[in-house]
Amino acid sequence: MDKYGMHLLALSHVYMLKQLKQRCIKGLGDRASTENVVDVLQLARLCDAPDLYLKCVKYLTNRFKAVKETEGWRFLQNHDPCLELEILRFMEEDEKRKRKTRKRREDGRLYTELSEAMVCLEHICTEGCTEVGPLEVEVGRGREPCSKFGTCQGLQNLIRHFVTCERVKGRCLPCKRMWQLFKLDSSICLRHDSCKVPLCRKIRLRMEEEKKKGDARWEVLVRKVASAKAMSFLALPKRKRVEEIRGEGQ
Repeated sequence: MDKYGMHLLALSHVYMLKQLKQRCIKGLGDRASTENVVDVLQLARLCDAPDLYLKCVKYLTNRFKAVKETEGWRFLQNHDPCLELEILRFMEEDEKRKRKTRKRREDGRLYTELSEAMVCLEHICTEGCTEVGPLEVEVGRGREPCSKFGTCQGLQNLIRHFVTCERVKGRCLPCKRMWQLFKLDSSICLRHDSCKVPLCRKIRLRMEEEKKKGDARWEVLVRKVASAKAMSFLALPKRKRVEEIRGEGQ
C-alpha cells in the first residue's frame, strides 16, 4: 500500500474491483501526509472516492500552512484552478461552521449562567444565603456556603449595591444588570402571586401592558434561559427534584 496504493486505487476503479478499491481508500486515507495529500485528493476526485476526498480536504484544511508550501499544491495552483477554488471554498465553509459552533457554545454557556443566576436569585430571596436574604430569615457569615456559592456571592454583592446605590436606580451599570435580572426572573416566573423575588409581579404587569412593543431578541433570550433552567432541573437526581418541587409547593 505504501508503494503502490495510488496505482492500485486507479486500477481498481477502472476495473471496478470494489473490495480492492475500498481497501485502497482506507489505506491511502490512513497514510495521508503533508507531502502527498494533494496528489491523493486529486486521485480521489478522479476515481469517484468521496470518503477519501473528504478526508483529504479536512486534512489539508487543518494543515494548510504546511501543505501550501509543497510542490503538490503549487502544481495544483498552476494546472487545476477549479479544484483549488473548490478546496478554498470548503475551507471557508468549514471556518464558518466552526464560528457558528463557537457562537452556539458561547450562547449556551451564557444561557446556563443566567439560568443559574435565576435559581440563585430565588434562593436568596426565599431562603437567604450567606449575607443577603428576606427580612424573616437570619443570615450571617457563619452559614455554610450553598452549592452555587460563586454565583450567589456575586449576586449578593449586586443586590447590596442595588439597595444602597445613591444614583438614580438604573443609571449605573450594576443597577442596570440588577434590573435586567429582575426582569428576566419575572419573564420566566410561573408563580407571580407567591413569588418572593422583589418586583416580580409589578414587572410582569408592566411587561403585559407593553406587550405590543415586545422585543424579539428579549423573547428569544427568555425562552433560551427558561429552557436551560428546565434542563438543569431535569439533570438533578430524582430525590433532589422532588425536594425542590415540595419546597415550591410550600
